[in-house]
Amino acid sequence: MVDARTFRLAMGRFPTGVTVVTACGPGGAPVGLTVNSFASVSLVPPLVLVCVDEGASTHADLVASSRYTVNVLSDDQTALALRFATTAADRRFDGVEWEMGDDGVPRLLGVAAWLECELDSRHRAGDHSILVGRVLGVGAFDREALVFHRGAYGVFAR
Repeated sequence: MVDARTFRLAMGRFPTGVTVVTACGPGGAPVGLTVNSFASVSLVPPLVLVCVDEGASTHADLVASSRYTVNVLSDDQTALALRFATTAADRRFDGVEWEMGDDGVPRLLGVAAWLECELDSRHRAGDHSILVGRVLGVGAFDREALVFHRGAYGVFAR
């Protein structure tokens, strides 16, 4: 049997990108959450997945949304990653630069990339929900992505 601490330690050896998944919650208020479980699933059709912890304060809002944006954070957005991971859910957008995307879903400014998605399928896996989204729009910018490795944020060294 693998204990959770050892599993987490082993997984921390795998560097990941850092995203903030944003959507509209009840009444149209923006909601968001830092997520590093993000991957491309398919090119045709373009599909991506994110994994959201069922214990997260915004879990219910995100899984109930038919549309959401995956914001790939740039290397100077560590504070934003921490904000969307630790600040009270109703204050995460306070003072944050964002805009409403073409599909009516919030997207963050200054990111390395964003992907506007429509929920294609949702799956329960352990203590997480896997959201598979069909990518409807994308933006990519000349910025380096933020990386998470061994419990710390950083950048990819070339």
